[in-house]
Amino acid sequence: MRETPRSQATAGDTGSEHPQRRPGRAIAHTAGASGSGTPHRSDGRSPQTPRGARQTDLGGRPGTTPPVPGRPASLLFLLPLLAVLALLTWQVAADGPLRRLDERIGRSVVGHGPGRLTEFLADLGNMQVALPVLGCAVVHALVRGARRLPLYAALAMAAVPALVVPLKDWIARTGPLTTETGYYPSGHAATAAVAYGAAALLIAYRTTPAERSKGSWVMPVAAVLLTVATGIGLVLRGYHWPLDVLAGWCLSGLLLVALSWSSGRSRRRQPPK
Repeated sequence: MRETPRSQATAGDTGSEHPQRRPGRAIAHTAGASGSGTPHRSDGRSPQTPRGARQTDLGGRPGTTPPVPGRPASLLFLLPLLAVLALLTWQVAADGPLRRLDERIGRSVVGHGPGRLTEFLADLGNMQVALPVLGCAVVHALVRGARRLPLYAALAMAAVPALVVPLKDWIARTGPLTTETGYYPSGHAATAAVAYGAAALLIAYRTTPAERSKGSWVMPVAAVLLTVATGIGLVLRGYHWPLDVLAGWCLSGLLLVALSWSSGRSRRRQPPK
């Protein structure tokens, strides 16, 4: 502790009296010392105890060390998506009532709507359109400092044909306007969902709290609208049956859930800004 000069003794003071320790200075460094009131450090630093060294979360509340992440809510969608995909595949493969209803609805809506508009919507699922959008989002995430998430997004996109093509060959469903097979599930619908959904996740990666509060809903809503618009265009143009599109969405949903889980893990590993 720093030595300070003492003032001259006044009348009544004895020169042999020892200096008195002043409460709130050095005594305050000892937890529970009388006169300090609360255990704290006078220099503002945190006490060298596990409680004082405990980390805080983003809201400033005491947290645990290390952080214990909860189960991502996105994983709750896995079982419903798998169940719906299994049901649709079974009905289409076994020529069940859902397939017959699907074909009646598909035949009744084919050709409706403006031709140029529905063709444009269907083209949103082409690789020539979807991949550049995803590529721009990958570059954005790399600039933001992401390393693993762009790789996971690219793997999710590559997994679309790896999963769709075997199912097409196995089910061998004919199209609405042709006798050729290989229309279930819709690869264009799955491509659009994965590309635009992954782009939304990549753009939202490592955004600041202010950025998230301003427009956190824009990219997910845009991804959903583009995906739904693609499916509508595919059905109205007669490129796919409605169940083909729905199965493609379920398949892509599984990939997006896995990507969202990976995004959450990567974000928790990053220190808060």
